[in-house]
Amino acid sequence: MVRQYRIVADYHQFYLWDHGTSPDAPTDFTDADVARRIKAAPHVVVVQPERNMEVPVEIEVVSDAPPLDLDRWDHVAEASLALPSGRLEIHECTGGSVDVVPVTPGTYRVRVEHGGLGTISPDGLDGQDQYRIVLWPAPFAEVAVLKQYDA
Repeated sequence: MVRQYRIVADYHQFYLWDHGTSPDAPTDFTDADVARRIKAAPHVVVVQPERNMEVPVEIEVVSDAPPLDLDRWDHVAEASLALPSGRLEIHECTGGSVDVVPVTPGTYRVRVEHGGLGTISPDGLDGQDQYRIVLWPAPFAEVAVLKQYDA
């Protein structure tokens, strides 16, 4: 399953969460959270795009861990997400729900890949940045940065 979206990343963030638990998004960001461009809390993963604008996002749910292609992406990070309801909700920070995607209930690994970060204009309004998110069933694991982007 692959879906394409245009998501408003108000405050440089949007959420993936369990629709059945409708958790509160975390607000206690550290400098490390910002550098990782991802933050996890119970039943929610915060994705942090570079632009505070509408950004293109591709979300794919697969059955196994996909191959890792670090050469294609500027920044890659992973977190775990519990989806006990079997409904993944994509939710904008201030704009509300974007979509609810049915999945098999369980715990998933979420890989967020950021590309085109070097194309963003100095004022942050324009760019060819793109974001790909892949989820697959996996045991819980801590947040991990697989490739760090430094502007």
